[in-house]
Amino acid sequence: MKYLIIHFFIFLFFPTVGYLQDISFEAKASKNTLGINERLRIDFTMNRNGDNFTPPDFSNFTVIGGPNQSVSTSWVNGKKTFSKTFTYFLSPQKKGLLKIDQASVEIDDEIYKTIPIEINVSEAVDKPRDPNSPEYLIDENLHLVTEISNNQPYLNQGITVLHKLYFRSPLQISDARESESPKFKDFWSHQIKIPQLKVDRGNYKGIDYNVVVWRKTVLYPQKTGELILDPLTLNLTIDIPSKRTDFFGNRVYEQASRSISSGKKVIRVKNLPDSGKPASFSGAVGKFDFNVSVNKDALKASESFQIKVKVSGLGNLKLFNLPKIVVPNTLEVYEPERDEKIKIILKGMQGSTEDNYTIVPKFKGKYPLSVISFSYFDPELERYFDLKSQPLSIDVYEGPVSSSNSAITSQKAISQKNILNKDETFRFIKLEPKLELISKKSFWGSKVFSLLIAAPFLILLLIFLIWRKSIKNSSNVENLRQREANKLSRKFLGEAKKKLGDKNNFYDSLELALYNYLKARLKIKNLDYTKEKIKEVLMSKKISEKEIDIFMQVIKNCEIARFSPTTDVKMKSDFDKALTIMATIDKKL
Repeated sequence: MKYLIIHFFIFLFFPTVGYLQDISFEAKASKNTLGINERLRIDFTMNRNGDNFTPPDFSNFTVIGGPNQSVSTSWVNGKKTFSKTFTYFLSPQKKGLLKIDQASVEIDDEIYKTIPIEINVSEAVDKPRDPNSPEYLIDENLHLVTEISNNQPYLNQGITVLHKLYFRSPLQISDARESESPKFKDFWSHQIKIPQLKVDRGNYKGIDYNVVVWRKTVLYPQKTGELILDPLTLNLTIDIPSKRTDFFGNRVYEQASRSISSGKKVIRVKNLPDSGKPASFSGAVGKFDFNVSVNKDALKASESFQIKVKVSGLGNLKLFNLPKIVVPNTLEVYEPERDEKIKIILKGMQGSTEDNYTIVPKFKGKYPLSVISFSYFDPELERYFDLKSQPLSIDVYEGPVSSSNSAITSQKAISQKNILNKDETFRFIKLEPKLELISKKSFWGSKVFSLLIAAPFLILLLIFLIWRKSIKNSSNVENLRQREANKLSRKFLGEAKKKLGDKNNFYDSLELALYNYLKARLKIKNLDYTKEKIKEVLMSKKISEKEIDIFMQVIKNCEIARFSPTTDVKMKSDFDKALTIMATIDKKL
């Protein structure tokens, strides 16, 4: 009975005690004494899965790799063993007795902490004399390097960053994985894709190596001062020759894991000079050409033309604004359409960016276009350039005449009054003498009397005619706008009709025709292109809900068709629907 009670308490309490003692979280250093030129590995290991791992701040150390996380699970004699480890690689910053503080983790709603570790850092130590030592072979024959094309660029000047892995015999790399990617804060960045990593020959510090270009990145600094490039860290599996040989006398290789970091880099970004900066400067840095062109310089008032503002070259093409055009008020200008043809190479952004303006003249006349300025900073020559467009003029040779744009009648030269000096004997003959008839006719019944009687009626008639003409002119302007809307729509619908069978181009042209129709007919700007806005404006024009639904469905079909299969019959059906609904809406506006 006594032993039964003892066994009962053992089985009652010991599982709980064992469960509580089963949880462990500890820190282990690869060595407790090292030279200042050596590296330290520290592992934080837990035997239960935990959350919210918080490492120490590693004061007096530089983190050159990590955190690398590994998890292992095994069964031994029917018992499950679990291990989760966070690994860091450190380099000491100074000599002396340095301390690595506690790390913490949350396991089963409880916080566990490691015991602080003291590391004794001494003077620099000589590298191992044994050339076959794995540490010696790795340190001497393996390097991860960050190469920067320019360490002191100007603001918005493009630079290239290459991360290269150098290695040489007798080392062989069997596996390489990126464990920590660099973050380019305060930079516009673009990583150039490398289709396949390949091994080339290169030179590092005067020694020939095998080299692999791991990363290619183009950066444009967006802030002046000292900017930090974070390191790239790789986890490598390295084949190292051992002292053993196989049966045939060949050297046996052993595998070792190593984390290697490129280290942080500092870039000092210079501000652009204020001296010589043009008023038109908007942040363009590089080498550029500037051009402003029109697709036609003579047209009727009911037609449209395009102005293209284009900047091409090498530089920060995506990071500045193009100059705006300035045209007379009698030209109706729509929001420009941006067209970018830019590819990113190692030297930076290359190509062109342009704004295409669609313009509709309202009245007859000749319209000069103001000269446009575009300026940029050349970082190589360290100076600003101010480029100007060529003078352009548009001749609208047919259309209504605006009262503010009517032809200026030439005035005859006013005869100068001849001034007679007081010393001259003769005076000039009066060309307009004020002579009166000796016998005057009676005012009553005279021409003057009749004219005065008829004048009020003539004035009323003239006012009536002017009023009628103003109404007619207003109607003409509105009709011109309507005809322009119809012509623009027919133009784009014509483009869509030509591209029947070519799905993407057809639906692009059809959608563009619908939007330009709304833009011209309902005076909706590009920025207001929302379905809610379109519905709201159409309803305000007394368009029925059924007709609005048909119009919106055609737009939706254009959007969906790009990502789904379609047929020629479906394209023809959407084209006919667009043509019909536009004609229906026109009748009600």
